[in-house]
Amino acid sequence: AGTPPSTAPAATAATTAGTVSTAPAVPQPLTCTLSIDCTTLLGSLDKLPAAKRGLVPADGVLLSERTVLFEEGDTVFDLLNRETKKNRIHMAFRSVPALNSQYIEAIHNLYEKDAGDMSGWMYDVNGVFPNYGCSQYTLKAGDVVRWRYTCDLGRDLGTDVSQW
Repeated sequence: AGTPPSTAPAATAATTAGTVSTAPAVPQPLTCTLSIDCTTLLGSLDKLPAAKRGLVPADGVLLSERTVLFEEGDTVFDLLNRETKKNRIHMAFRSVPALNSQYIEAIHNLYEKDAGDMSGWMYDVNGVFPNYGCSQYTLKAGDVVRWRYTCDLGRDLGTDVSQW
């Protein structure tokens, strides 16, 4: 009762030495996290025109936090533009050549100055409010992007744009 002979070919140094995988690396999809909210309006509905109060969801969330794909070189603006279209959320913007960026005027028909002269849309990435336009921020894998409505130049969001 011996060991049965192996049916596998014997490996030789000639067939295994110097073998290099030639399969191309599969690029991993780039993802980040996106959300849009107007929770600051929940305590300030009286600042909105009566016709717009019904636009504010009970929880203030317009787009719940979700992981989204993006392409190399995409900006925060590219992401917002694509995802609002995909989710059928109204978004209005204008080009600001002096800043070489797009300016977000409205999301979900909630416009800048709808809740007072110091109200409008701001974004933060990884908890930091950049002091430049959304077209200037190039996304990196893992970024967390939040668009938020402010009623007080960002002070109600924990920042103050008047200090920039």
